[in-house]
Amino acid sequence: MTRIPSHTIEDAPPASRPLLEDMLQFSPTGRLLNMHAQMAHAPAVLEAYVSIRRATATHGTLDQPVRTALMLAAAGPDGSPYAVAIISNLARRSGWSAEQVAALLAGGDLGEEHTDALVAVVREAAAHSGRVGEPTWARAAASGWDEAQLAEAFAYLGLTVFTSYFLNYAGTELDIPPAPPGSPGATPQ
Repeated sequence: MTRIPSHTIEDAPPASRPLLEDMLQFSPTGRLLNMHAQMAHAPAVLEAYVSIRRATATHGTLDQPVRTALMLAAAGPDGSPYAVAIISNLARRSGWSAEQVAALLAGGDLGEEHTDALVAVVREAAAHSGRVGEPTWARAAASGWDEAQLAEAFAYLGLTVFTSYFLNYAGTELDIPPAPPGSPGATPQ
């Protein structure tokens, strides 16, 4: 059940309007998504979301497949149907197969040690309120991830948690194709 009103660019609070216009460039559908339309009701929420998105787009050094793998790892434990659907869509568009997307959502590995080691850091952080054990961190460092990349991975965890929690909080209705059946957060068929 939707709890927060949705807005168009035209009827949104004035502070949200330019932010919604920016969201069109990130939208996988070329139109505002329900999550953007609901976030717009409180400009502070939309500004926080847009700020994280801008920061990762402008300053991020990780390639898009790695970014989406990290977001899938963070979204799996939460199980927000909307977050899982949108991140699964982004992951497929960045080159991950349906099987790889399902594996990441289920807590599995990709079979790519370098990426799997960083995914393990984010997955553990998502499951333990940001805490990561030394063995998991050391594995990522030994796999070639430097301190800046390990720090940057947190931005994708933060973006995913912020988004997933808002979607759950607001009761946002799914307006994109659902995640594959059997995925955590997938809507029952």
